[in-house]
Amino acid sequence: MSETATLQTHGSTAPPEAPAPSALGGLGLFTVLLGAALPIIDFFIVNVALSTIGRDLAAGEAVLELVVAGYGVSYSVLLVLGGRLGDMLGRRRLFIGGMAAFGLTSLACGLAPDAWTLVAARVAQGAASAMLLPQVLATIQAATAGPRRARAMSLYGAMAGLSMVAGQILGGLLVAWDFAGTGWRAVFLVNVPVVAVGLFLASRAVPETRAQRPEPIDVPGTLLLTAALVTLLVPLTEGRSAGWPLWTWLVLALFPVSAYGFYRVELRSDRRGRTPLVPPSLFRLVSLRRGLLIIVPFSIGFSGFMFVIAVALQQGALLGPVPAGLALAPMAVAFLAVSLAGPRLVRRFGTRVVSAGGAVQAVGLVLIVLAVWRDWPGLDAVSLLPGAAVAGAGQALQLPVLFRIVLSEVPADRAGVGSGVMVTAQQSSLALGVATLGSLFLGLVPVVGMRDALVVTLLVQLAGVVCTALLSLRLPRQVA
Repeated sequence: MSETATLQTHGSTAPPEAPAPSALGGLGLFTVLLGAALPIIDFFIVNVALSTIGRDLAAGEAVLELVVAGYGVSYSVLLVLGGRLGDMLGRRRLFIGGMAAFGLTSLACGLAPDAWTLVAARVAQGAASAMLLPQVLATIQAATAGPRRARAMSLYGAMAGLSMVAGQILGGLLVAWDFAGTGWRAVFLVNVPVVAVGLFLASRAVPETRAQRPEPIDVPGTLLLTAALVTLLVPLTEGRSAGWPLWTWLVLALFPVSAYGFYRVELRSDRRGRTPLVPPSLFRLVSLRRGLLIIVPFSIGFSGFMFVIAVALQQGALLGPVPAGLALAPMAVAFLAVSLAGPRLVRRFGTRVVSAGGAVQAVGLVLIVLAVWRDWPGLDAVSLLPGAAVAGAGQALQLPVLFRIVLSEVPADRAGVGSGVMVTAQQSSLALGVATLGSLFLGLVPVVGMRDALVVTLLVQLAGVVCTALLSLRLPRQVA
């Protein structure tokens, strides 16, 4: 019996999907991809606006890091729960509700009168994102099949990667444009009209799907997963700016305890035939397990790079928000162009495309390191162009294919929990990337200078990219 079939017949843990959900048409796919782009863009859009926010709201470095970390932590903590609620209450309903909440919290961010109000609004915005994003992949899994699903998953992966780069570019443009004197507030207010369009389209084009007999919420599992992610992400994201006080080490020491407790509770629930928040039996799927092992270092390196390059270009190379954002435009263009060819390459070469992407991205990073070493402090879009373009092409050969691989064997009735697990791993890794590589870079700057700190950080990222290329050799050769 296949592992997918095993999962589907494991006790009573897999409630059947509601009969024959409506197919996801072209307009519906566009709508859910639009909804998915918003939370991803908003993770990166503030990177080039932080200095402006700090001046306007008289916020210190620790509070500014909370503007980033508050969003990332609440987003990561609630993603799996968001996927389970979609299975229970209906994915279209949660998609629309999450998008509406995202629009309202974006408005609150844009109108925040002080730094702490902005932090609170960002935490709420992360929670809204966690309700919205898992419904996208779950809807694609439940309402498409065959070549349509493969195409939709490839488009999701392309959109996700492009949104990560485009968020930083868009942030720079909006801050510099200063529309109607809004300044940095425009990076949040721009979401409001986009959400209005998305809600209109979703009410007409997104089909409703859900599990026919959903299991109740796994309360112990939810609380323990929350504890595990909070005890890992909060001290790592706030530790450096706070000077690593005792509380950061005490909280971090609780992480392995809460993580082990979460594993034991979920394993016991799975063995008793219930549906835990994250079923350990789901990890019997080779494609999911090995795909997640690659997504983690990929996402850590990607988000760390985006944060560090934004700081280095603005504070070291003294570029404004627009030049700093546009310096990554070649990466976005290359990512889009190559990702469009991804499905054809996968059909021909299988998952070896991911290995090739790791090699190509490594070459791009080497070119960026050479440009930094040679041109600093005169680093600009021209000197970064070759490396950024090559790195973007390599990323496009990895990320969209990895998303497709991870969910390729997940049964439709577990689409919500499967997508929740994947985006939780990705989002937690994005937050870890800012915390770890960002802290490494900022900690090295006073010691060795900004150029050498940037080079060292990029070389650490390069090691992670090599790791993804090697791990990809263990992926199943073909993907559904």
